[in-house]
Amino acid sequence: MLASGKMTGFVLTKDYDKARGFYEGKLGFKFVSLDQFALVMNTGQNNIRISKVPNFTPLQSTVLGWAVNDIEAVVAWLVKQGVATEKYPFVQDRERGIWTTPNGDKVAWFKDTDGNVLSVSQHN
Repeated sequence: MLASGKMTGFVLTKDYDKARGFYEGKLGFKFVSLDQFALVMNTGQNNIRISKVPNFTPLQSTVLGWAVNDIEAVVAWLVKQGVATEKYPFVQDRERGIWTTPNGDKVAWFKDTDGNVLSVSQHN
């Protein structure tokens, strides 16, 4: 039953304006709405509900991720948009921040304006 539905992701923010600026201005997501409950952005077939809370500590793990066909092109585009990838110690490609897993999949991480960890991945 769930497989036929559309997924909605949830993220926290301290500032709706900064969050909207990042997700719309940097990532190119489409603004849907803003009310007392959440800022809603659309990406493809999915929505992200960004809820404002006065204080929170971002998780140290990925909260949202996107599977892409060409991670090198996506990372280059992110950098052009002013979004830096994280350079974790285990990442082989220190320049672009792309980690290659033992099976050949590739992952790059970046953060939004609140420090939420996001990722893009390319799977074989």
